[in-house]
Amino acid sequence: MSETGYDHAAVERRWQEAWDEAGVYRTPDDAEDPTYVLGMYPYPSGKLHMGHVRNYTITDAYARYRRMCGDEVLHPMGWDAFGLPAENAAKERDTNPRDWTFDCIETMRGQMESMGFGYDWEREIATCTPEYYRWNQWLFARFHEEGLVERRDAEVNWCPHCETVLADEQVEGEAELCWRCDTPVEQRELEQWFLRITEYADELLEAIDDLGGWPNSVRQMQRNWIGRQEGTELDFSISGHGSVRAFTTRVDTIYGATFFALAPDHPISEALAEEDEDVSHFVAEEADPDGDEPNGVATDLTATNPATGEEIPVFVADFVLSDVGTGALMGVPGHDDRDHAFASKTSVDITPVVAPEPEEWDGESIPEAPDVSEGAYTDDGVLVNSGEYSGLESEVARERLTDDIESAEWTTQYQLRDWGISRQRYWGTPIPVVHCEECGPVVVPAEDLPVELPEFINTTGNPLDAAEEWKETSCPDCGGPAERETDTMDTFVDSSWYFLRYVSPDLEEAPFDTERANEWMPVDQYVGGIEHAVMHLLYSRFFTKVLADHEGLAHREPFENLLAHGMVQLEGEKMSKSVGNVVSPQRIVEEYGADTARLFMMQAAQPDKAFDWSEDGVRSTHAFLTRLANLIGSFEPGGEDAVAAYVESEIDATVAIATDEYDDLRFNDALREVQELVGTLRSYADYTDPRPETFERGLSAVVRLLAPVAPHIAEELYDDLGGEGFVVDADWPAAEADREFVEKRRKLVENTREDVRQIVDVAGIDDPKGIDVVVAPDWKYDALEIALESDAPNLIGELMGESHIREQGDAAASYGQDLQAEREALTRSLPPEAEHEALEAAAWLLEREFDAPVSVVRADGVDESVLKNAAPGRPAIEIED
Repeated sequence: MSETGYDHAAVERRWQEAWDEAGVYRTPDDAEDPTYVLGMYPYPSGKLHMGHVRNYTITDAYARYRRMCGDEVLHPMGWDAFGLPAENAAKERDTNPRDWTFDCIETMRGQMESMGFGYDWEREIATCTPEYYRWNQWLFARFHEEGLVERRDAEVNWCPHCETVLADEQVEGEAELCWRCDTPVEQRELEQWFLRITEYADELLEAIDDLGGWPNSVRQMQRNWIGRQEGTELDFSISGHGSVRAFTTRVDTIYGATFFALAPDHPISEALAEEDEDVSHFVAEEADPDGDEPNGVATDLTATNPATGEEIPVFVADFVLSDVGTGALMGVPGHDDRDHAFASKTSVDITPVVAPEPEEWDGESIPEAPDVSEGAYTDDGVLVNSGEYSGLESEVARERLTDDIESAEWTTQYQLRDWGISRQRYWGTPIPVVHCEECGPVVVPAEDLPVELPEFINTTGNPLDAAEEWKETSCPDCGGPAERETDTMDTFVDSSWYFLRYVSPDLEEAPFDTERANEWMPVDQYVGGIEHAVMHLLYSRFFTKVLADHEGLAHREPFENLLAHGMVQLEGEKMSKSVGNVVSPQRIVEEYGADTARLFMMQAAQPDKAFDWSEDGVRSTHAFLTRLANLIGSFEPGGEDAVAAYVESEIDATVAIATDEYDDLRFNDALREVQELVGTLRSYADYTDPRPETFERGLSAVVRLLAPVAPHIAEELYDDLGGEGFVVDADWPAAEADREFVEKRRKLVENTREDVRQIVDVAGIDDPKGIDVVVAPDWKYDALEIALESDAPNLIGELMGESHIREQGDAAASYGQDLQAEREALTRSLPPEAEHEALEAAAWLLEREFDAPVSVVRADGVDESVLKNAAPGRPAIEIED
């Protein structure tokens, strides 16, 4: 070791080889309920980026921590290996997606190994192998058998650049762009395969409340996506077109419905567009569902309000969506902001029919209608201008109107739609269906799986359509000629159950070992990007529930705890190849070492927060590891000293706090504690000859606390300290005091040091001759405890009820008044003996800072004029000038 650094390449290579040879990260199949730590597996793009490094350092650090705490740990890795990017890359390079994908996997696996990630590589999976996607097909067949698969014509999102269908979740932003290539998405009518996720909509929504280990933001995103609304469906009669069903959550406002609106693609709208030029122009040229303002076009039609019998105008409007509700709605401008804006533009009547409930309402009289000329009143209230329903509260009126209107019925609607999994591309799981003229679509039987992909044909559109020999087959039912389905599955199918395959990756009889999965699942800690908060996580929850219902899985949720990590940025901007601001992990590993990269990442910010990459920060981190290595390399045992008690207390504090922070994945806070302990040990060594037992305990604690994040240098230093075996298998250090105690002790010492500084500064003492620190008398600690426990309004009277406090006379009365005044802010202090010990152990810090002798004095025999300033947690300070 030297001041310029250590040979990180040699250290990292040595310990990676040793770990591999010893198989330290393998999880035996007979493990009993191991702690399952998992990072969202990557798409093999060819190279790791800093987002990968952060994600996998988080999971690796937590897995190592749990292993050192004595857990058996399952920490696997695999590859989300299907997908359009590989297909496009193969076309561009005139190769095939399989070779391209496996070349990328080999590169990224090597990079992961160079980072020292402790994976059980024997459980590695790649979703593009027939051994894996066979089970995608098997699961499709099981879902089909249970009525959870459907084929139907549907309007779908079509990316003309990728030439494939996109799920709703894969269409991004107000501009509706493809999530892969940013091409504007079109709408097409295609026959598609759907998984009926809506069958589980209620459970998916209600179970969110039980996901206590998930971020609130992610849970709310899932609630919003499922989008359950309870309300009323009812019929409006449209002139010349019969009845049209509408959905509303506010049927109590129906007397204020002054127009009716249809979606641009509603069948009536489409019929009108063929006859009415204005409607045709609006639908084709002007309708903008994502626009800032509601727009529409008037028609010659009227709708009959089923509550009032009145005829109201019908519009075709772009704020009505065909896939939300029924594609038709009643417009109530007096009580809906959007309807109000539309009515104001089109001169439609605005009628108030709900008024705020008066503060002193008798429950019978009808309040005055609100003024809604400038804006809608959108809250519940009391009905007005509503015929026989006037005077009813909104909730009661909703029930009455739903009961009274003949066509009305209570209903629940969802924003969630069934999951369209058909993709018109090659590099994905073939949908296991053949199309027979006699039998129709027939699912391929399990014994004929997997349906393997044919050789890649470099062509435009879907290469499977060009694989004529592969397409030709026979019907499993009748034996007649048939043609294979040429659509492949959405790759989110692959990731909806991959965490179960890790449990038994080589099993040939089933997708996973149910008995083992029931013992090992759910994933204890899952880590990944916030961009997967809806798609991947929702689909995984859906699959898990279906497998619980039909395949004996004992758990209905896949992930117990979820961490959505923040982005790695450069100068405030997300790292991106397109922007050209990507920092290569490989360069950092070569120049500074994997441990430096890992440690910098973990100490820069909380894992769920974004942070800026800093080359200065990387250099500083490397310098810290070098200093630590040199500190251990230069340590020579000394003798007894008076500082050891303080250092022991700081070791306890560091271990207690860092352990709590590791438990909660707040690695940056844990690592700050470790770095501060290293600083304390360096100061200790500079100040005196350290006691061997204390110094060695401190160094050992540092190395083990650092091991989850910087495992290579930790192994090296653990070995230097004479540790047995690997540090990854070492016991996590133990503290001899809990966090609450050590934090109070720290606060006491810091407050005391700050008090001395203030006194010296205010009094202008340049060269103090001596410093006395006077601990408060025992009775004040008793008085504080009484004040904390008592709820009596007269605290002083209660204190004086204790004879040993009353005997203190004016001092007790004065202290009692202080306690009474600060009652809401009082906190417990250490016991008097513990305070004395803590201050005595820390006296050397004051002696070193002020170059003066320090005495820590008990209250016995101290003058009362001094003791009046001493309180629990705040000793009196006397300085000799």
